[in-house]
Amino acid sequence: MSTGAILAYRLFDVGYAIDLVQAEQIWARTERTGSTRGRLTTTPPKAVAFGVAPLALNLGTISLALPDGPLPAIATARLYEFGVVSVALRVAVLDLSWAGFAQRLNAVDRVVGPTPDSGLWSELLDRVRQGIGEGVVRPTASTLEEDYLVGVVNAFNENMSAEVLLERLDLVPLLSGEQRALSDGARRDLLRHRYSYYTDDLVVLTWDRAFIYEPRGDTDVTDVLEVANAQLLEMRYYDELLDAELPRMYNLVETERRRWSLPGARRFADLARRLYTLVAEVTELTEKVDNALQVTEDVYLARIYAAALEMYRVPTVSAAVDRKLSIIRDTYTALYDEASSSRSGLLEIIIVVMIAVEVVLAVIR
Repeated sequence: MSTGAILAYRLFDVGYAIDLVQAEQIWARTERTGSTRGRLTTTPPKAVAFGVAPLALNLGTISLALPDGPLPAIATARLYEFGVVSVALRVAVLDLSWAGFAQRLNAVDRVVGPTPDSGLWSELLDRVRQGIGEGVVRPTASTLEEDYLVGVVNAFNENMSAEVLLERLDLVPLLSGEQRALSDGARRDLLRHRYSYYTDDLVVLTWDRAFIYEPRGDTDVTDVLEVANAQLLEMRYYDELLDAELPRMYNLVETERRRWSLPGARRFADLARRLYTLVAEVTELTEKVDNALQVTEDVYLARIYAAALEMYRVPTVSAAVDRKLSIIRDTYTALYDEASSSRSGLLEIIIVVMIAVEVVLAVIR
């Protein structure tokens, strides 16, 4: 028998940034429900700390229509300064067999997971948007989302070490969501990223799910996984933004080069300024994303955080963003140089014309 919780996350990009102080004040006036500034529960602040602590909001209790009957779920939201809202549903689990625990987790996933379009997540997000109002800076209509599912066990009906747990319990149905038996290679891949600090705790990570055995009830690992997913979502947003910007930039540059006229230098300078503004904004936000969580002294949590970032491909997407920013910076430099060259050429023409006028006037006199 096992006792714990099932956590379902859905993350959204809602704007350029979120003014957390203003959002908290507006939420207190409009919703009058609890809000807190996040921190890790058990890890000392000097070991692991948020760059800017996110704002946690209480959304109350909702009912999930599972096949074996309705089940209550506690809804919360966490707001990150760099424009991400993470909505979470927590379903308590009491005295379920291991098979029953895995079945319930998969049932929750079928109801609220990435495939169904029940409107539940959009309703919760709309409530958050309305509750924080102008706390969102430059709202966006992005459709990008990230989802994640975590099964947490705090206690079995007997004391069990991580080693015994792996020997006696089959984690694959819970981590894969598959009903059919997987190959040995697939099973090894699913269980490859597992971590323990004490003999009686265990964390197993996959791309879209995780299993956590934590008898002490710590929530730091789930918080770290949420931050990693938020970083992935925001990096994906800027990667797609720059993907759309690069062809537009090339077209604008080509158009300006074909249109020769005296104001051409000004247009090159205006385009360069626009690109410089874009680079500055994206760089500022990506730095906030990179610094969302600083892990220094807690080696165990640092390993899990680094593994999650690597598994979610955050460094890969971040590198792609950096490459595209570099292209735009180079284009900005070239445009600035071209604008300066055009201005210099125009000044030379003006000087030659003035000299010619002076000569003509002298001859006439």
